[in-house]
Amino acid sequence: MVMSETAMPSRKLIRDLEIIQNTRLNRRHFLLELVSQEKLPGLFPGQFVQVLIDNSPSTFLRRPFSIHKVDYQNNSFCLLVQIKGEGTRHLSILRKGGSLNVLFPLGNHFSLPEKDNVLLIGGGCGVAPLLFLSQYLAEHQIHPKILTGWRNKEDIIELSEYRNYGEVLITTEDGSEGEKGLVVDHSILQKAIPGLSRIYCCGPDPMMKSVAMIARMHGAGCEVSLENLMACVFGACLCCITPTLEGNRRVCMEGPVFDTKVLGWH
Repeated sequence: MVMSETAMPSRKLIRDLEIIQNTRLNRRHFLLELVSQEKLPGLFPGQFVQVLIDNSPSTFLRRPFSIHKVDYQNNSFCLLVQIKGEGTRHLSILRKGGSLNVLFPLGNHFSLPEKDNVLLIGGGCGVAPLLFLSQYLAEHQIHPKILTGWRNKEDIIELSEYRNYGEVLITTEDGSEGEKGLVVDHSILQKAIPGLSRIYCCGPDPMMKSVAMIARMHGAGCEVSLENLMACVFGACLCCITPTLEGNRRVCMEGPVFDTKVLGWH
């Protein structure tokens, strides 16, 4: 079960977690499932973890990844990872039975909407926190529309998983699946959405800023998950600072989830 919205986020833990699955989804993405021998703390959609990558000489700092899916019955959670550099390439070849040193849970989380009419929007690997959010919403009897944007059909991942929790809509830049264009070009965003309560979004900043403007046009609230570079995740190094209308905020501590009104995007 996903934790209640009234529960408080847990303190930070450092644990060696066993890899029980490392599943290649396509040429660019893979899924790591990690199990804890101790009971998992309460985890919330939007929170993230920091992974220590051993035996990767150029990877000095832990790498942050959104919590993608949680299974409390099996005491495990999944990370959706895109291969970008040496660190993620190293993770992609780890085998079942190995372990990862993980710092978690980190950051704040998405809020629970007051009404059952919400839209989730993810671009590329920005879909990573949205599956857990979909799971969380469904357990509160909220079944969202889930709009995802991809370069092409080959990049699309885990549609069946998202369809367990809501209606899935797709764009591809080359038109090979779903509607052709960027995710913000989808026809659902070009017309009024009666009763739309909130949009949740993760992806590149330009996309999220466009989504924030669309949310304002529809009279809906909007929360986004920022993907700023992070180092310490304790708020000391200040490398993940983002400007807001309330002053500079540390994405690792006060984020990664922000209401777009606070960011001045709305």
